[in-house]
Parts: sequence; structure tokens; C-alpha cells
Amino acid sequence: PGDFAHRHLVDVRLSDTDRMGHVNNARYLTYVEIARIAYWEHVTGLLLPIGAHGAEEGMILAEIRMTYRSAAFYGETLTVETRVERIGRTSFGMVHRITAPDSRVAKARLVAVADSTLVSYDYSEECPIPVPDEWRAAMEAFEGRRLTS
Repeated sequence: PGDFAHRHLVDVRLSDTDRMGHVNNARYLTYVEIARIAYWEHVTGLLLPIGAHGAEEGMILAEIRMTYRSAAFYGETLTVETRVERIGRTSFGMVHRITAPDSRVAKARLVAVADSTLVSYDYSEECPIPVPDEWRAAMEAFEGRRLTS
């Protein structure tokens, strides 16, 4: 429940489905990853820093929990909503809600929810670092509330 200020649309491709005709459970992790990166780039105004491409600092996924509520199908356009729930010293928590609209195969519904923890990371030192103040400020401004725990 709750408000999600960020929404990202994801088209379900035929290759996302399994032999039973619905989206394979592993694909939802990819949908959340796509939305997580879109959120981060939109909110911070920065391109995703990727360690292998010369970035010194970035974020890494430390943990994710996905709860499946209903199936999604080829041809649907899912909405992945994202918000940051909390910011700690070196990590921040995100929540995602995936929904599907009325379609030719099913009525509008909640498809899945996910909770994840991202860690601010120094690629050269290979260790967590404090969440940069500019990230913290951008996420709190976007979410419209204090997120520091």
C-alpha cells in the first residue's frame, strides 16, 4: 500500500513467458531492475554508474524479496512503481509494486511486490561507502519526506 511517485512501464515479451503461458518468475526481477535504474537516473539526474565502465562509486543490490500475487501474460504492459522507504548509513531500501491493466487475457490486478536493499559501493576499494549526501538529498526531495533512519 501507499504512494509511489515513480512509475515505469515494461512490455511483456513473448520470450518472458514460460510453457504455461505466463511470465516466468525470474523475469520479474529483471522488471524491478529496469525500474530501479530508471528511478535512480530520474531522481538523481545521473546516469547509472557502472564499475566495469570506469565508475568509482555506485550501488549494488544486496538483497531482494519478491512476493508474487498473480500472473502476467505476453502482450501486457506492466507498471512497475518504485519508492525509497529508508536510507541508512551505507544502504537504502526500495519497494516496488507491479500491476497489470485490464487486458485481453485478464482483469486489472496486482502482479507482485518486492522489497530490496541497495548498498552504496566503492568499486576500486571493493567495499560499502556512506550513501552520498547528494543521493540522499535527491531521494528525500523526490519522495517528499525524510528517509534517513
